[in-house]
Amino acid sequence: MATLEMNPAAAGDTGSTRRMTLNMGPQHPSTHGVLRVVLELDGETILKATPDIGFLHTGIEKQCEVRTYQQVVPLTDRVDYLANLSNNLCYCLAVEKLLGLEIPPRAQWVRVMLTEITRINSHLVWLGTHALDIGAMTVFFYCFREREKILRLFEMFSGQRLMTSYFRVGGLALDAPRGGFQAVRRFIDEFPSNVDEYENLLNANPIWQMRTQGVGPMPVDDMIDWGITGPMLRAAGFPWDIRKTEPYSSYEKFQFEVPVETGNDVWSRYRVRMRELRESAKIVVQALDGLPEGPITADAPKVVLPDREKMKTQMEALIYHFKIVTEGFSVPAGEIYQAVEAPRGELAYYVVSNGTGKPHRLHMRTPSFGNLQGLGPLLDGRLIADSIAAMGSMDFVLGDCDR
Repeated sequence: MATLEMNPAAAGDTGSTRRMTLNMGPQHPSTHGVLRVVLELDGETILKATPDIGFLHTGIEKQCEVRTYQQVVPLTDRVDYLANLSNNLCYCLAVEKLLGLEIPPRAQWVRVMLTEITRINSHLVWLGTHALDIGAMTVFFYCFREREKILRLFEMFSGQRLMTSYFRVGGLALDAPRGGFQAVRRFIDEFPSNVDEYENLLNANPIWQMRTQGVGPMPVDDMIDWGITGPMLRAAGFPWDIRKTEPYSSYEKFQFEVPVETGNDVWSRYRVRMRELRESAKIVVQALDGLPEGPITADAPKVVLPDREKMKTQMEALIYHFKIVTEGFSVPAGEIYQAVEAPRGELAYYVVSNGTGKPHRLHMRTPSFGNLQGLGPLLDGRLIADSIAAMGSMDFVLGDCDR
């Protein structure tokens, strides 16, 4: 739907300017979700871009207030459905800090391994759909070929392909299945050659270069003011990564680089994410090589199910587990803010406890919401032909906003 408006002539002009207001979405497939962007155009130039969110609102934050702490975990899966394990981890870390739990090394390393596989999965979806937006169809099929392998790994470990709920307050839901780590090893050993294929298709492609290089710049100071984080910020030369600056879940024991580019355009954001694919693969290899032995849950019988050896019968274990999940466990009164580095940027959970078995308040600082705030400045003054490339380089997920 578009409308035409007559604007007053600028000072010194004798004529008038016809300004078009164009609705992009919410049905537009290239908006990567149910997003409406109101564009004010002067010919092919975007004078103003206003994002309009809320079409996917789920009320997850309020739902968390009527669930026990363990029952909240499946809700976190549905916030950013391309990085569900990152949300699982951030929430669990926050509650574990309130409880003062010490998580066993094996559980921490499995968490790191799976969240990095989640980062790879998320970047693959971004690369495939972003390339498709710009016209490179082959890359989409290649990326989803690898993504299907990752979803099979998630299914092996958790029984689910998407909404895994594999991390739990106190550790992991289950230990790795038979052959699970070997399957991860097979995938990660061949993955760098897959990244080579993506780059061979795109790096020297003149159309890809023309559509991405010099497109969508944004001053670093504006990014910081708007709360933009993740690959967007690192592609502008700002080396901010929570895994390095505020390590969690034993990330300080892993060797990896934080990819940084200085071009501050769509091309640089592409380069940052491609380098992150390789760095995440290195972290997964380190997790497999140095995986500790031991338990997968903390020694906290009131929070997690004890070892089966400590339970007399399987029925007793099931009853105990059901009681923990449904009746919950009390968390000491207090509040905590926990941040992690999700695929799209800084993800944080702010949890307030009033001493009962349910969160008094839970708020999510999601990267897509922060990044989307800068959509207007990113598109203002650009050509409408570049809007999809610039907008796609943000890699936002609307479930991450409408929570």
